[in-house]
Amino acid sequence: MPPLSTPAADREYDVVVIGGGPAGEIAAQYAIAGSDRTAVIVEHELLGGECSYWACMPSKALLRPGSVLGAARAMPGAREAVGESTLDVAAVLQRRDTFTSHRDDAGQVQWASGAGIDVVRGSGRLAGERIVEVTGADGTQMLRARHAVVLATGSQATIPATPGLRDALPWTSRDATNLREVPGRIAIVGGGVVACEAATWLLDLGAEVTLLVRGSGLLASAEPFAGDAVAAALRERGATVLTNTTVNAVRRDSPQDTGIGRVHGGAVTVSLDGGAVTASFDGGEVTVDELLVAAGRRPATGALGLDSIGLSEVRTDDQLTVTGVPGGWLYAVGDVSGRTPLTHMGKYHGRVCGDVIAARAESRALDAARDIAIADRSAVPQVVFTTPEVASVGRTEKTARADGFDVDTVEIDIAVAGSSLSRDDFTGRAKLVIDRGDDVLLGATFVGTEVAELVHAATVAVAGAVPLSTLWHAVPAYPTVSEVWLRLLEARRG
Repeated sequence: MPPLSTPAADREYDVVVIGGGPAGEIAAQYAIAGSDRTAVIVEHELLGGECSYWACMPSKALLRPGSVLGAARAMPGAREAVGESTLDVAAVLQRRDTFTSHRDDAGQVQWASGAGIDVVRGSGRLAGERIVEVTGADGTQMLRARHAVVLATGSQATIPATPGLRDALPWTSRDATNLREVPGRIAIVGGGVVACEAATWLLDLGAEVTLLVRGSGLLASAEPFAGDAVAAALRERGATVLTNTTVNAVRRDSPQDTGIGRVHGGAVTVSLDGGAVTASFDGGEVTVDELLVAAGRRPATGALGLDSIGLSEVRTDDQLTVTGVPGGWLYAVGDVSGRTPLTHMGKYHGRVCGDVIAARAESRALDAARDIAIADRSAVPQVVFTTPEVASVGRTEKTARADGFDVDTVEIDIAVAGSSLSRDDFTGRAKLVIDRGDDVLLGATFVGTEVAELVHAATVAVAGAVPLSTLWHAVPAYPTVSEVWLRLLEARRG
C-alpha cells in the first residue's frame, strides 16, 4: 500500500472529536481536564447529539406522564381525583420540547465553551493521519490533532429494503420522539426497545397501535419473561402484537415529506406474512395512518473517510483505541465504536477514552483500573421504560450458559411490603443468574412497576463480583421494593 498523503492543516488542536453527542463531549472534556491542552468538537447537527434531541431525553419525557397517570389510577384517593381523565397531549408535547430545548443547542455550546472546548459546525471526515476535513456552511477547513482524533458519530436508523417501504416515507425513531401530531392508527415494525417504548407512549397519547414483530416475542435479548410481560401489558391496553410476522411490501397513498413528527401522507397498507396474520387480518394486510420502522440501527461510519487511513471498519480495544491504525492516535466511543450501543455506555467510553488520551499525552503509565473499559464485557445495565419497566444488567441465563458458565438461577415474584405500599396494582418478577462455582452474580433482571431504580444495586454486585454470601449483609431498608433482594437470597437458600 503506498504512503497516505497528509494535507496541510488550517488549525491545530491537541484533540479533535468528530461528533458532539454525550460520548464525544465527555471524551473531549476528560482529555483536557486540568491541563492546557486544547480540544474541538466537530458537529454537523446539534451539539448534544441523538440522546439530547431525538432519543433518550424526548422519549423519557413522553413516557413519564402516562406512568404518573397510571400510578394515580392505581392509588385509592388519587384514583377518584383523576377519574377517567386522559393525558393533555399538548401539555405532554410542550414538556417534551422543554427537555429538548426546542432543538436549540445554545446551552450545550455554552457548556463546551466553559469546559474550554471549541465547537466547529460542519461534517467531519478523516483526510489522513491526525487530519480531519470539515465541510460546513463557510466552506472546507482542515484540522490537525497533535495527540488524538476521536470518532463519536453515533448510529443511524436502519430501514430495510422491503418493497415500497422507503418510498412510503415511514417514521423512524426521530419522528416518533418528536411527534407533532398523534396518528390515529400506527403500525410499528420491530419488537426491540425503541418499538416497545414508542408503543407505550403512543398508546398513552391515544393512538391505535399494532406491532409487527419478526421474531417470536418482544425484547429478544432479554430474559423471556420480560418480553412476555411487556407484550401482555400492551395487549391488555388494546395494542395488537403480531409475532413471527414478516412485512412483505408497503404501499402508501400520496407519500409526502411533511416534516419530522408529522404524518407523511395518506394511508399506509402493509402486506404481511406469518402464523398470526391470517387470524388477525383478512388478506394479510393492515392499513394504518402512519408506519414507524424500529428495525435497528447501524454505526454511522459511511462518511467518515476511513479509507483515507486504510480502514474499512471501526473496531476498538479496551482503551477505545481503534485497532489497525499505527501510532495509537485514533479512538472511537459510543455507538460508532461497535461496542454496546447505549448512551450511558457511550458516556462510560468517553470517560475511559479521555483519561487514556490524557495519560498518553502526559507520558503516564496506563495502569489504573479506570483506563480499561471492561463493563461492556459483562456488566452492561439497561432499562426499558415500558409499562411494566424492564431493568437488567449482565448476562441472561441463555448468554451465561453460552459463555460456558455453570449457572444457578433464582426467579421470584416481587411481592414485598414496599411493593404493596407503592401502589395497589404492583406487579413484578425478578431473576438472578449466578455463577455456581464462584457464587457471584452474573446477571439480574427485574420486570415490574417502576423497577428501574433496582438495577444499580445489581450493577454494583455484578461489576464488583460480590459473593452472594456478602450480599446477605447488604440489608435492604424497610419498607422498600429493594427488599426483593432479601427474598431472592432466601429463595436460593431454600
